[in-house]
Amino acid sequence: MTSFQPRNCGAVFFAVAAILLATADIAPAQSNGGYDPRTWSYDPEGDMLISPSGQGSDTGYSAQPKWSPIPREVVRFGEAQPKGSIVINTSERRLYYVLGDGTALKYAVGVGKEGFSWAGRDEISSKRHWPDWRPPAEMRQREAASGRVLPARVEGGPNNPLGARALYIGSTLYRIHGTNQPWTVGQANSSGCIRMTNEDVIDLYERVGIGARVIVRH
Repeated sequence: MTSFQPRNCGAVFFAVAAILLATADIAPAQSNGGYDPRTWSYDPEGDMLISPSGQGSDTGYSAQPKWSPIPREVVRFGEAQPKGSIVINTSERRLYYVLGDGTALKYAVGVGKEGFSWAGRDEISSKRHWPDWRPPAEMRQREAASGRVLPARVEGGPNNPLGARALYIGSTLYRIHGTNQPWTVGQANSSGCIRMTNEDVIDLYERVGIGARVIVRH
């Protein structure tokens, strides 16, 4: 079993936000329908994020980007892996769930951006509905130094970067999880986690058991 250097998947979310802030004078700001530190606020008393719509404010931000979901499909799969295994090809940006009859369900996924990709073999250690996201202390300190306050915990729900379901890989911080930004699926833009649309991760979640083999390759 390969050991991985864990990274926090939510980190890329705020890295993207930092880039957007840096380019704010170049292009009009856009809302992606997810947590954007320029438009959302943190309520320390309730320990929650409040959306612009929740504040009743008119931000003038445009709608989320237009996108078309990449449908999952059953494909031929000749590799000898146990039924119920997960094989992820990061260069292809696809996840295969082995059906055991020479076929597999193929899903589109988002993968680690440059410098955050990894490969190895492990197993599913736990599963969670609407997982919480807890930014690590170093991220919170870094953002605080830039004048942005992050909560210690983002409660699971539609506005959580981890989406509707999470499958945890071994003892690492890597996960296969959903997203509140489905238009990013199919790209290399995470901090190492495997990102799926909420519809697809819910489907996969119902199929995968604890202890299922996970193989990640480039």
